[in-house]
Amino acid sequence: MEEKTVVVGMSGGVDSSVTALLLKQEGYKVVGLFMKNWDEQDSRGSCTAEQDYEDVRRVCDKIGIPYYTVNFTQEYMDNVFSCFLRDYEQGRTPNPDVLCNREVKFKPFLNFAKSIGADYIATGHYAQIKHCGDKHYLIRAVDENKDQTYFLNQLSQNQLKDVLFPVGHLLKSQVREIAKQNGLINANKKDSTGICFIGERKFREFLKGFIPAQKGKLMTLDGKVVGEHEGSMYYTIGQRKGLNIGGVKGEEGRWFVVNKDIKNNIVYVSHNEDLLLCSELLASDFNFIPTKPDVDEFECQARYRHRQPLFNVKVKILQDGKVQVKFLTPQRAVNEGQYVVLYDNQLCLGGGYIESVKNGNL
Repeated sequence: MEEKTVVVGMSGGVDSSVTALLLKQEGYKVVGLFMKNWDEQDSRGSCTAEQDYEDVRRVCDKIGIPYYTVNFTQEYMDNVFSCFLRDYEQGRTPNPDVLCNREVKFKPFLNFAKSIGADYIATGHYAQIKHCGDKHYLIRAVDENKDQTYFLNQLSQNQLKDVLFPVGHLLKSQVREIAKQNGLINANKKDSTGICFIGERKFREFLKGFIPAQKGKLMTLDGKVVGEHEGSMYYTIGQRKGLNIGGVKGEEGRWFVVNKDIKNNIVYVSHNEDLLLCSELLASDFNFIPTKPDVDEFECQARYRHRQPLFNVKVKILQDGKVQVKFLTPQRAVNEGQYVVLYDNQLCLGGGYIESVKNGNL
């Protein structure tokens, strides 16, 4: 049988390293690819790229595979980061990791792989893929705590066509054990956290370098000023930490952010958590996997945050292509700018951008 070539997107972490190792053991011709998506010379960005690349180099040498590095910083800036800033300026809470997958990790990465004659691409995502003829199904990972199908909800059939997810059937503990058994230097490396290009930097300081912060009023819904905020862009619906108004909470309990008025730079807070409950949302730019259903109304499960337990919903596809999602049980603190992702048990049906929500009695 002719040897197939697969290009593995390698981050320096244990998941992508074990991905490359497993594919090499399965008989593929494996090529490692380190993607630079952020300009580390900019003091406001991540500064871990050099160490990550060194880890990639050492892992590839250990496994015995060639490796490349490619610079996608311009694509990232144009197609991910610019959208991230726009959403924050509009008072939304964006999820750049979803766009990064659609616009970088599975677009210029895929194109590069094809340009060097690769048959497949692979990543260390915790997800599973099933190829059935010309249809490609995205399936939840075995390790539910690590499942990353939420972040892959915008991938098209063309992007999923030649993808492999070798660790999707493994538990994280098994992945680390495989790395240890094969002498990979990053077997115990800490998982990366935070937004992909910011890393573990202080978020407010980072964002302040791109969007000028303007202080404003923290106000109750009946118009009482109870404090001052540092900039409405820093606050999300449902937030209770970092409000710095604990001294006026009285006997009524904790304060929560329940609404934002971007035009007048006001952040509204309340003790009433019921105001955070959402009964439905409207999503745009919906990407169905593998294809749009034959019916316009159906029931399934959904989540609007990574790792969130699935809950039951009623879905209606509207004539303009937008999707209405009604929750059978009210859900807490749904933020515009995030993504709602639909599931039929283990099968990921795709997702869409949360354009508006119906919250409490606001």
